[in-house]
Amino acid sequence: MSESRQPIPAKVHLALLFVQFTFGIFHVVGKGLLGHMHPLALAGIRVTVAAPLLLALAWALSHEKPKRSDLPTLAVLGLFGVFINQVLFITGLSYTTATNAAILMPAIPVFTAAVAATFRVERMTIFKALGVAFAVGGALVMLDVFRFSLARETVFGNILILLNTLSFSCYLVIQRPILKRLSPVTVVAWAYLFGGAGVLAVSAPKMIEFVSSGPELWMYAGLAYVVLIPTTIVYVVNAWAVSRSTATLVATYTTLQPLATASFAGLFLGEAVGRREAAGFVLIVAGLMFVSRSRNKES
Repeated sequence: MSESRQPIPAKVHLALLFVQFTFGIFHVVGKGLLGHMHPLALAGIRVTVAAPLLLALAWALSHEKPKRSDLPTLAVLGLFGVFINQVLFITGLSYTTATNAAILMPAIPVFTAAVAATFRVERMTIFKALGVAFAVGGALVMLDVFRFSLARETVFGNILILLNTLSFSCYLVIQRPILKRLSPVTVVAWAYLFGGAGVLAVSAPKMIEFVSSGPELWMYAGLAYVVLIPTTIVYVVNAWAVSRSTATLVATYTTLQPLATASFAGLFLGEAVGRREAAGFVLIVAGLMFVSRSRNKES
């Protein structure tokens, strides 16, 4: 494995900014939906709609068909990135607070850097370690970690969210080698095909129950956002970014989600963005600069 200090293209950073700001809104929309529907129903609707969309998009853009030898890797990606990731996140969010979920999200770059170094997909450098530390610290400053609830009723949800961050970290690292052979949209589409089948198997009864209950119009609008943006588009853009940078950089960008949520609240709810958010943002930017300092390549 060798290090190359080729600069990461600006379009990768712009794409990752789009990912985090649109996914930051998902915390708010998702919590609102979960007040009126079972978490498994939401998970089931996400994969039921997104999987066919992704497969059609993959065929239209690349006409690519994975080799038989690639299928086990795609199945593992589906397990970690779709089945475990989505079921644990949505279920965990229903058992804990949105604040707790947001505070636990910065575990993603820490887990990603550790998993990537353990399996020698990326090298752990001093710049990368400093970058992850700065970015995670900035996110925690912005979120005010002292608001983390240790109430008994949130413990189960907190554990599920933490396991979700580990699962997503594994997904980011495992996909990097296969992205050298297949396009990002093909990798995501087939991961959804495998992982979505598992989600559908456990969520079908709740999904049918929800649809038959006659949801209100605003819920359809919320579901459309969740399926099209944080599910379909974000997964493809994330995979594209991993193929052109590193899994650790993509994971470190998740520390911007608190800023995205705060900006969304400020724009639509009139909540002020204060000094704590500004200080956290400066630390996150410093962390992203450190992580971007070098671009890892496999030997």
